[in-house]
Amino acid sequence: MKSTTNIAKMKTEFTLKNATSHAGSKPLLAYLEKIKLEDAFRQIGCGKGRNTLFPFFKILMYLLVGWLLGCERIFHFRSLRDDSLVRRFLGGRCPHHTLLYKELCRAAVSMPTIRRDLKALNLDLITPCLSDECILDLDSTVETVYGNQEGAEVGTNAQKPGRKSFQPLIAFEGKSRLYLNAELRSGNTHCSRNAHTFAKETLQRLPKSCKVKYARFDKGFGGETFYSFWEGKQIGYVGKLKWTHRLAKEVAKCPHWKRYVDGDVIIEGLCLVYKATSWKKARMVVVIRKAERYDGDQLQFDFLWDYEAIVTNLDWEPIDIWRFWVELNLLESKRKAIIFLVIAFILAAKFQS
Repeated sequence: MKSTTNIAKMKTEFTLKNATSHAGSKPLLAYLEKIKLEDAFRQIGCGKGRNTLFPFFKILMYLLVGWLLGCERIFHFRSLRDDSLVRRFLGGRCPHHTLLYKELCRAAVSMPTIRRDLKALNLDLITPCLSDECILDLDSTVETVYGNQEGAEVGTNAQKPGRKSFQPLIAFEGKSRLYLNAELRSGNTHCSRNAHTFAKETLQRLPKSCKVKYARFDKGFGGETFYSFWEGKQIGYVGKLKWTHRLAKEVAKCPHWKRYVDGDVIIEGLCLVYKATSWKKARMVVVIRKAERYDGDQLQFDFLWDYEAIVTNLDWEPIDIWRFWVELNLLESKRKAIIFLVIAFILAAKFQS
């Protein structure tokens, strides 16, 4: 029987009677109902009959709920099929997990514009939440696969060496933490390859009322073309720089460090003009070093310092540059659930190498 009761109106009892592992998701499901996300998914054409048991917008809702509840793989959705709360949210029934495979494959063939449609829908949903001046955060992750999926290749994979994987590029808005853009790529593709093209596409997709003022990225991103892109757009950027022996020799020539934190952990910083071998011109590099304080008046040994280098075009204090970049790392763990959902959506579209 089809359920018409809103999740928010369901009675809640704080007991273990008839409890399920996903019972705590009621506030989340109620929120998805309140923002009418299902109505938004209805806008995406699916080519299926209206009387079908599971329309494509229901499949999208099921994928979204599953990924938010920790289903990283399609077969993990088996645990949701008999969950009474999730069934109630979907109208009384949940599709079999094998149907998700079929629907994603069918969508890739019968809906060639699904990737563009999902991005357009996402932009419509988040535009009211974007500020006039945005921070663009670029991130990359490794998604290991256990099979021979199209486009999956063996690349750098610290968690599962030798396994095939994807390495998607993902763009977020730094203030609101909202997802802006994504591109699925093979696991053997370095994240710096054509990164400026991905950044350009992201900027073009943003509404005219939203101006990107700053960009942040990890050390996987970089190169002359990438840095020149931001400089040409007059966008301030902060990016982690790989600590190399050549850079360490240049830093060793700088005797004057400014101490910013003088507690149990000492933090010092400096700025220098540095030109990497692949750069056409020299750029400002901020170097921060940290070490634990030792008791007494003994000097700090050089090998006890932990060094970090950041390339930037901002005229800020080194400690402010470092703290601004640290915010990017602090957000990574909060983005994992969003990343899983993004990967699911872009897997539904035709693979792009």
